[in-house]
Amino acid sequence: MKVVFVDRDGVINEFPGNGLYVTNVKDFHFIPRSMEALKLLTDAGYHIFVISNQAGVGKGVFTHDKLRRITQRLHDGAARAGARITGVHYCTCKSTDGCNCRKPRVGNILKALASVGGSDADARDAYFVGDTEIDIKAGKNAGCKTVFVLCGREDRAYMKRWDIRPDHIAKDLYEAAKLIIARDTDHPRDRGRRASQGR
Repeated sequence: MKVVFVDRDGVINEFPGNGLYVTNVKDFHFIPRSMEALKLLTDAGYHIFVISNQAGVGKGVFTHDKLRRITQRLHDGAARAGARITGVHYCTCKSTDGCNCRKPRVGNILKALASVGGSDADARDAYFVGDTEIDIKAGKNAGCKTVFVLCGREDRAYMKRWDIRPDHIAKDLYEAAKLIIARDTDHPRDRGRRASQGR
């Protein structure tokens, strides 16, 4: 099973700023090449899941309806690029709520895998792409391979203070997608598939 989990703010769309949220469709702006990245992954046969903490809803900063509208813009943008997002999973709880779906916990990752018939064991072959330590921790906690992108909230200077390290670092989601596809092309699973198709 080919699966990529992707954080939203700072990876797909521009990071709104520390302590801020994307609260309206008009403030939701795609990072250059992010839609092209999703198309690369779609064409390569990946299930793409967006996994995002959106505590602004739980705090009353913006509504579920506004979040739904923003999500529709995300799906529409992907569709225009020829990409398909398999699912979007948000945790709208506050950090103090102890929700199992709030990154770095893995509830939404496991829920996403289950939606396509996968299990937690399938996370070992999956990738998590994010722009913060919390994203990388979530990926590691689920057993995924991780890619830290430098187009969002945190950078290499932040990373020096982390107590974990990502498996890979990429400039943005587009470079992350190319890296993932290239590495999976060399995966024994795919080499075996190509060999059987060539017989």
